[in-house]
Amino acid sequence: MTSWQLVRMIGGTFILLSLALGVQGSPIFHSTNWLWFTAFVGANLLQSGFTKWCMLETILRKLGARPGN
Repeated sequence: MTSWQLVRMIGGTFILLSLALGVQGSPIFHSTNWLWFTAFVGANLLQSGFTKWCMLETILRKLGARPGN
């Protein structure tokens, strides 16, 4: 699996998890502050689309993930 695929999978997982934790009626840790984490992940994905640089992808490559387009 390439680094860009991992970035998208991790980003999607973080977004879904933080939305589930922020929604009313969530059985664990319900807080609307989790939505700030969702915004942070989304802003980083948006910024990486413009700059073509992503900190998570850099970290994953250093950990041994294959680079890919």
